[in-house]
Amino acid sequence: MLILVFLLVRLLPGDPASAILGDRATPEIVERTRRELGLDKPLPVQFGIFVQHLLRGDLGESSSLKVPVLRLIVERLPITLFLSVYAAIIAVLLAVPLAVLAAVRRNTWVDSLIRGVFQVALSLPVFYVALQLLTLLGAKLGWFPIGGYGETFRDHLYHLFLPALTLGFNLAAILVRTLRNSILEVLTAEYVEFARSKGLQSRVVMLRHVLRNALISTVTLLGLNIGALIGGAVITESVFAIPGVGRLMIDAIFGRDYPVIQGLTLVFAVLVSLVFLMTDLIHARLDPRVQHA
Repeated sequence: MLILVFLLVRLLPGDPASAILGDRATPEIVERTRRELGLDKPLPVQFGIFVQHLLRGDLGESSSLKVPVLRLIVERLPITLFLSVYAAIIAVLLAVPLAVLAAVRRNTWVDSLIRGVFQVALSLPVFYVALQLLTLLGAKLGWFPIGGYGETFRDHLYHLFLPALTLGFNLAAILVRTLRNSILEVLTAEYVEFARSKGLQSRVVMLRHVLRNALISTVTLLGLNIGALIGGAVITESVFAIPGVGRLMIDAIFGRDYPVIQGLTLVFAVLVSLVFLMTDLIHARLDPRVQHA
């Protein structure tokens, strides 16, 4: 993985030294900057230095900002995590009730409307949804700020609502279809029929027996799409001018800032791995069969 991260970064077109100095820099200054950055050394030597620093917990120093990469990540990562969790919560709040409604009203106009709206949402790029929400609810109506992060927790919720809605709406489109199909499948199970025969109310049957079992596959799907959620955060943070690691990654790519790109890629990989682990634990909690397997 380390080799892959190291090599993929260096496949980016352009030279970091030229990106830092600009087009007016002389070849001598560019070459001197390359030596200062260690880019004049062979790739195996550069990789060895990278691994040595990584083993010491040192992700290097940003070649453009002249700040330790670890410090940049620690400062900006909480913003991206807040946005991602916020978006996931919005996605669940949208997907669960609408999926239940679509399943209960199967093959009616309600079901067709819900599936149609979210089918269209699946085909819309994240940046397009972000720009439309930014233009309509932010610039024209002025209901929400068009950028920034805020200072207090309430400010965070207010400033990040549009970015979180952008990501959450896209994720909800995936969850609705899967959860609806799962609910329809569980509704025909024998234990659901048995629960109904005992005289339990439809609401109790739906919450205790149907929804809990239908959520198993949805939780797994939610965990698998966390990587896409983080990838969407990279674009969304740029559109809404949010100072998170997503915007930092975009700036680093344009500036050919190798240490920042490498550090962020490793952090993203670790985060996704942790989310997959949490997904397995939640899956085992919801499905007792996994615990006894």
